[in-house]
Amino acid sequence: MAQTNNWNADVYDQKFNYVSHYGQGIMELLKPQKGERILDLGCGTGDLTSEIARLGADVVGMDASQEMITTALEKYPSISFVVADGETFLTEEKFHAVFSNAALHWMKNAEKVVQSIERALLPKGRFVAEFGGKGNIDAIIQGITNVLQEEYAINVSSRNPWYFPSVGEYSSLLEKYGFEVSYAHLFDRPTKLPDGDEGLFRFL
Repeated sequence: MAQTNNWNADVYDQKFNYVSHYGQGIMELLKPQKGERILDLGCGTGDLTSEIARLGADVVGMDASQEMITTALEKYPSISFVVADGETFLTEEKFHAVFSNAALHWMKNAEKVVQSIERALLPKGRFVAEFGGKGNIDAIIQGITNVLQEEYAINVSSRNPWYFPSVGEYSSLLEKYGFEVSYAHLFDRPTKLPDGDEGLFRFL
């Protein structure tokens, strides 16, 4: 089943701005340098893209959602933003780093994503990312699965929009395409959804 990339960018900014807030920690690993070319893959509405630019790097924000990119351009008109699919993108420009925050778990064909990232990097370039890992939102996934299967007899395996790998699984994939994995960590980060129970419906 084909998946669509329809997002409400205004709701995302109002209710899920914690995504960018939590992404500040991964910026410390990226350490953008003045004059570097950096690709922000799955940039959303551009808040962390703007932070990378503020630190002096030449940054391009990329997202599969036209709605997200339209809002990013309105918020940060001096930054370059493009609409492209993380699984299939090709860039003529090569980058010193590819950065991604809270986006890769929406890209189910992880092997194609890693191939695209590898092609986008300069020799000795780096890839720094944060995304949902094994066990993430298990309660939500199991609850949805139970309701759809038991009450509507719907097989949900092909409809799950998320990819949550283990550290070993993703590290092995990166190494397959020539990356040297110097740091990978799976950590607990309980996150309250805004608006209580209604927040779940907004999330979905």
